[in-house]
Amino acid sequence: MSHKRAVGIIPARYEATRFPGKPLFPIAGKPLIQHVFERCVKATKLESVVVATDDERIYKVVEGFGGRAVMTRSDHPTGTDRLAEVAGGLDCDLLVNVQGDEPLMDPELIDTAVIRFSAIPDFKFGSAMTPIENEEDIQNPNVVKTVVGQNGQALYFTRFPAPYRRKLTTVPVYQHIGFYVYSREFVIEYSKMAPTPLEQTECLEQLRALENGIRIDMIETKYRGIGVDAPEDVARIEWELKRMNG
Repeated sequence: MSHKRAVGIIPARYEATRFPGKPLFPIAGKPLIQHVFERCVKATKLESVVVATDDERIYKVVEGFGGRAVMTRSDHPTGTDRLAEVAGGLDCDLLVNVQGDEPLMDPELIDTAVIRFSAIPDFKFGSAMTPIENEEDIQNPNVVKTVVGQNGQALYFTRFPAPYRRKLTTVPVYQHIGFYVYSREFVIEYSKMAPTPLEQTECLEQLRALENGIRIDMIETKYRGIGVDAPEDVARIEWELKRMNG
């Protein structure tokens, strides 16, 4: 079965609150954004990959290593809004949103998602999850959890340990992976929705979709996601890159 036409978009801001200039920070001799871009172009189901940025420095670096970048407005409150601006100028069916601080992004996850979500009638929004392996992560509010129904659709996202384990069963606790796939039409619609009460309470943007009755289809992955949140994360990323590249 043929899959829908998909474009990868990597939102990249220079003025990150906790780590200004993060997309250009060197990791193993290349800027962070180049690592993310190169992982994405290894996915065979993407027609193209675009970096969406509001900063000339990032734009020039991406063009410099042969990537494609587009300039966006600088006043977008979220990465989804930046995505929606770019979506308006693209000719595709699906948008795959890869976080700009994930230099170890798994191309197989991208391909699996495009194939799986292409087969879902009236698909609007999809994401990924992985079983949590240790209690520390289950209790950590920075590790977002998702609860999923038997139909593979998200019931809820939360920073709280969920589901609460009143009885010991085989139900795993899933970590939500910050990787999103949207239909092109939906991402434009989504960015126009007002922030919702649960979204504002948990500080989780995906709850806006659930609160508006939008189905979120989930896939399970072994990819855990190792983001760069601070300069001290770089050493771990470089170690992982060495291990992966043998």
